[in-house]
Amino acid sequence: MAKLDLNKAKIFVAENIGAFHQSRLDCLKNLKLKTILRKKNPYLFKAKNINVASDLVTTIMDAYLSSAEEELFGNFLEDLALFIASNTRGANKSSSEGIDFEFIKDKVHFIISVKSGPNWGNSSQQTKLEENFKKAVKVLKQSKHTLNVQPILGICYGKTKSSFIRGYWKYVGQNFWYFISGEKSLYTDIIEPLGYKAKEHNELFLKEKDRLVNLFTEEFMKDFCDDGRINWKNIVEFNSGNMDLS
Repeated sequence: MAKLDLNKAKIFVAENIGAFHQSRLDCLKNLKLKTILRKKNPYLFKAKNINVASDLVTTIMDAYLSSAEEELFGNFLEDLALFIASNTRGANKSSSEGIDFEFIKDKVHFIISVKSGPNWGNSSQQTKLEENFKKAVKVLKQSKHTLNVQPILGICYGKTKSSFIRGYWKYVGQNFWYFISGEKSLYTDIIEPLGYKAKEHNELFLKEKDRLVNLFTEEFMKDFCDDGRINWKNIVEFNSGNMDLS
């Protein structure tokens, strides 16, 4: 195992965090009001007693963008994990379905799937991961040079203790970053460079968001308001009207 050059990790973060911010901005620029109205729960927003058009538009946009940002940043963290593991463990990107990278250590062939956070999937997605691990293990064990294959689910943040479930180890937070780097403090070392030019990126994002809130509010008032009042019936019909059982 090679010792991690922390400066290289910090440079990687600084050079690549901009791609996350650009993807975040692109996601925002590609938004359409009626797209997010279809994807979010109108009953929830009515139950929250939101009666001002601009407030409703902003709330729906924030809910939609939050989900998108979690996925985008998860992709960045997965790339960072691969960069670190390739430098310390000689890891390579995996060609197996659902497996992000793999490496050999102490005669054990580790196959790793990386998720950004502990609430990463529903029961079907977790079952699919288990199946992907089993398939990858089966293929690798067909080689006479591979005797011991160990699947790992690596989760980038969270407090959960390490556990062995359904044939694979789950390493979370500090334990995961230590496993791929050998550095106990890596999970805190990488937080500072994540803020590289964050203020500038965020100001640009908020400027574009404010513009869209104004445009979407105007569109919303035209299509879903009557005499300045939100027409919730029209919203629900637009979101969920699909009667075909009659």
